[in-house]
Amino acid sequence: MQEPEWSIGHHRGKLVLIYTAADGQRKRRSLGTSDPRKARQIAPALYAELTRPEADTVEALWRAYARAMAGRAISATLPHTWKALAPLFAPLPAHAITVEHCKQHAARRRDAGIKDGTIHTELGHLRMVLLWAEKNGHIERAPYIERPGKPKPSERHLTRAQVRKLIDACDAPHLRLFTILGVATAGRVQAILGLTWDRVDFERGRIMLEDPEIRTPHKGRAIVPMTRQARAALREAQAGALTRYVIEYAGRRVASVKKGLASAGKRAGLAKATPHMLRHSAAVHMAEAGIPMEEIASYLGHSDVKVTRSIYARFSPEYLAGAAEALNYDDIADAASSTLVPKNPRQVR
Repeated sequence: MQEPEWSIGHHRGKLVLIYTAADGQRKRRSLGTSDPRKARQIAPALYAELTRPEADTVEALWRAYARAMAGRAISATLPHTWKALAPLFAPLPAHAITVEHCKQHAARRRDAGIKDGTIHTELGHLRMVLLWAEKNGHIERAPYIERPGKPKPSERHLTRAQVRKLIDACDAPHLRLFTILGVATAGRVQAILGLTWDRVDFERGRIMLEDPEIRTPHKGRAIVPMTRQARAALREAQAGALTRYVIEYAGRRVASVKKGLASAGKRAGLAKATPHMLRHSAAVHMAEAGIPMEEIASYLGHSDVKVTRSIYARFSPEYLAGAAEALNYDDIADAASSTLVPKNPRQVR
């Protein structure tokens, strides 16, 4: 994980701002005070001034935003999104972006076989950077960014038998561990990939998916119990761990398991296997087992149980059972039966 954007430290008895410059180098600048309280007041404005973009092109603003977000969850996806956006948007001044540019980007990506859901995310990241630039005074106004409609989330999930097949088909230890944790914690992809060993509590049997290094609000991450399967897999992985990250490969943190999981899915005979499908499947299995929606919401890290209920209530064995019971008209059923069964069996020809 990248270092945070700035911090306050000591140098030769003075308080200094330590920050990442545009060239990626860590630098320090005097805060002009030895009072920690005043230093904390001065630091944000000084950092903003030192890292202000030299131009208002999308590329300059994107780099400034990336520096500001260093150490946060979004920083892991920004480089991938930028590869898609850069060919068209990099040299454009922010104020020059039009709806036509957005349509051109969407058309180019569709021609490359990219689905609208991904295009929606890419242009959403562009919008996010421009709004940040406006908020921080780097541009006067963020232009309107037109995006394709957000597609309906996939409702596909794996059965318990398919989950076992997928785990067996994982040909790399880190991929197998991710799959086990995916269904055992119902965690978000980045939460599992960013999980560190200090948040795996074997003594209490808990896994803390919330990352204390992410200092801004982010999608809910829960503290979940450690299942038997997860405990066994984690113990085995910890014995050979080379980094602080639970999911690692060749002594380095793993950035993505999307391709590896897709390949494992093919070997398992599955039509599709994605990292998010593990979280969705875990929630469906809990609902099928009759677990209350409030408990499932807590497990998923949802702040509003209405969201959980809207997606997973229909998988519960009690779903609409009470409503259906109210529509059991026994007198009508008896009358219908009497019309279907002849009073005198001899009348049957």
